[in-house]
Amino acid sequence: MARGLRRVLSPPEVLLWQRLRLRPAGVKFRRQHPVGDYVADFYAPDARMIVEVDGLVHDARVERDALRDEWFRGQGFVVVRVAAVDVLKDVDAVVDGVVRLVLASR
Repeated sequence: MARGLRRVLSPPEVLLWQRLRLRPAGVKFRRQHPVGDYVADFYAPDARMIVEVDGLVHDARVERDALRDEWFRGQGFVVVRVAAVDVLKDVDAVVDGVVRLVLASR
């Protein structure tokens, strides 16, 4: 399932992955990483941090996302949600913010 999702990333996910795959500040990320019954958009293993990109589809499934985030947190993961529109507007600012959170949680 995760492997198939890697082939169909949304435009904001592609843009974000182009930056995260370069390991900014030495932080390693994985994309479409399986975690339990779920697949995280991006995962920073050193910080046990999951980064989710929220597009319009997420507006319709707020409750589902909340339950998912609660499960992740119950397993000891940190969950960060970023708006797809923010990625499209300024991907470098999003990457900078995510990397700062990862480095602060180490």
